[in-house]
Amino acid sequence: MTEQTTEEQPTFFHLGIAPKLLDQIAEQQFDEPTPIQSKSIPIAMKGQDVIGIAQTGTGKTLAFALPMIQQISRQGGIGLVMLPTRELAEQVDDEFRKFGGKFGLRTAILIGGASMNRQIDDLRAKPHVIIATPGRLIDHLEQKRLTLHDVRYLVLDEADRMLDMGFEPQIRKVLRTVPKKRQTFLFSATMPDKIAKITKKYMNNPARVEVAPAGTAADLVKQVGYVVERHDRLRLLVQLMSDLDGKILVFSRTKHGARRISETLSLAGFASAELHSDRSQFQRRQALQGFKTDRYRILVATDIASRGIDVSNIEYVINFDLPDKIEDFIHRIGRTGRAGKEGVAISFVSQDQKEELGAIENLIHDRLDLKDLPELPNLPAMPKRKFSRQPRRPYGKQPSRGRSNSRPRFKR
Repeated sequence: MTEQTTEEQPTFFHLGIAPKLLDQIAEQQFDEPTPIQSKSIPIAMKGQDVIGIAQTGTGKTLAFALPMIQQISRQGGIGLVMLPTRELAEQVDDEFRKFGGKFGLRTAILIGGASMNRQIDDLRAKPHVIIATPGRLIDHLEQKRLTLHDVRYLVLDEADRMLDMGFEPQIRKVLRTVPKKRQTFLFSATMPDKIAKITKKYMNNPARVEVAPAGTAADLVKQVGYVVERHDRLRLLVQLMSDLDGKILVFSRTKHGARRISETLSLAGFASAELHSDRSQFQRRQALQGFKTDRYRILVATDIASRGIDVSNIEYVINFDLPDKIEDFIHRIGRTGRAGKEGVAISFVSQDQKEELGAIENLIHDRLDLKDLPELPNLPAMPKRKFSRQPRRPYGKQPSRGRSNSRPRFKR
């Protein structure tokens, strides 16, 4: 495995990008490449495999999208991009369309929660690039709606997150299915042993480029903490919403918690939306779009959003709950402090979480600035939920439960 280092920050003109694609980059008002782009793109343009280690929000998408668009236009073949979440898939699809659509590039996006018929139509149109989450990709493969024989460019984006979500069997199946003669890109924020084994087995002499030590926090993110017990966290959050200006992303450990937090903030008069796996794809897209366009100042999410969204100008990330996996702390706070702007990460920690706090501080090589609790307000009254009983079945229509003299499961 070779190591790539770059002393100076070049412009896009120095990366081996074709003039027509450079025009498109200029049209999109991209002035200069990010470090991961300037290091990865020249290697990728030569056809070499690339392992990219970089924090979230560092421009990894263009680091593989630009070389793929150029290589496909010149040499043909199909590109396949695998990534962990629907939101990330849609954002990557937007980037390919933005930079390749003018040249006739066709994409197909294969994600759960979206129309299967639309995806089948897109595949029949013979796309140049397929962008997919692992589960839905395997569904199409097993139904023989597509083959991977013509894949010449393979991207594993957010590889560590895909493994965390249990997609290792699907990833290995795809790696065994695609042609051995291909170019492979793997991008990840961390480099656990499982990924190292995959790169050793399935990649061909990859160049490793790293713009920050694996697992480090964004330099421009200020770390703040509050020692607060769980029963007071909602009250503290409501108070902070009054004190803070700007766009705020709140992380909850559970879907139920995200729903409760969002409801409480809405009742307190704050424009908020929720994003988690219990929401439909339409609801998730609506929440994310509303957050991007400032319809909602606050987005409450589970870790589905720690890597699955690309929203600029998020001033604050609030860890209402610490993540189950300490490594996810890096990805959460990476939603702020982006594109050269400062951000603040606020974490709620209870007295019995000193061990978790120490682990986080060791991980980010920084200490949280622990603040005193402000005076906490009373919470708005939650409306009482109405539960309707299931209507009785008409007499004689009860479902059979085996023998006719069997007792009912519940006593009335």
